[in-house]
Amino acid sequence: GVLPAAALVVGAPLCIAGLGFTSAGIAAGSIAAKMMSAAAIANGGGVAAGSTVAVLQSIGAAGFSFAAKLGLASAGGTLGAAAG
Repeated sequence: GVLPAAALVVGAPLCIAGLGFTSAGIAAGSIAAKMMSAAAIANGGGVAAGSTVAVLQSIGAAGFSFAAKLGLASAGGTLGAAAG
């Protein structure tokens, strides 16, 4: 329902920031830093556009757009209905 969807919209950015994907960049020593290092090694020194690391950093840097929040709320509501 509405409560799980709202929790997803609020909680997802907090979880992403908790991994180390922040508005100031990737936090040193974080899980995000380890993910970025592994992605860079796998891709010959760079992080591929559209990769998980790139997308998570984009979200961490700018937060979710309104459209993304609506999409998450919709998906969360659907998942909540299916689970209930």
